[in-house]
Amino acid sequence: MTDHLTIRPCTPADEDAAVLVWARAARPAHPFVPDEGTGVRERKMREVYLVHADNWVAEIDGRTVGVLGLLHSGTTLPDGSGTAAAGPGTETSAGSGPEAGAEIGGLFVAPEAQGRGVGRALVAHAAALHGALTLEVYEKNTAAREFYARTGFTEQGRRDDDEYGEVLLRLVRPAATA
Repeated sequence: MTDHLTIRPCTPADEDAAVLVWARAARPAHPFVPDEGTGVRERKMREVYLVHADNWVAEIDGRTVGVLGLLHSGTTLPDGSGTAAAGPGTETSAGSGPEAGAEIGGLFVAPEAQGRGVGRALVAHAAALHGALTLEVYEKNTAAREFYARTGFTEQGRRDDDEYGEVLLRLVRPAATA
């Protein structure tokens, strides 16, 4: 685990730092996505995801090194994305709290902070807030798939991403049982 790691709500003042972490982490994770981390994708990050998701930043000694975006079950963003209809085994009860579940819309850690427990801490934070978690990850993003497998996610399904012609895997992590 990383010393001096803080996870806190993302504020408007964090926008530039959060976008920078996302862009620096997303480019090597998604080399098959044209212009990843820039242009239209960056604008969407600023105008949609950082505005409409429940966002958190991870800091080491006051420096932003991670960003986590959570979508509550049934959330639809203005661009039409959001939590998909739940499949078998996904907790989707209405309301909030650990029983409701949430979707990780994005989890990105600055390259120099990867392997230091930041991502694991962000997943644990999301689970503490919402219990069951779901997410989608590109099949080609093997490093992220391995990370999510180590943190308790399993594949629930897959679909074609019409925008980029890539396969997305739907992963689930059940709420911890006492």
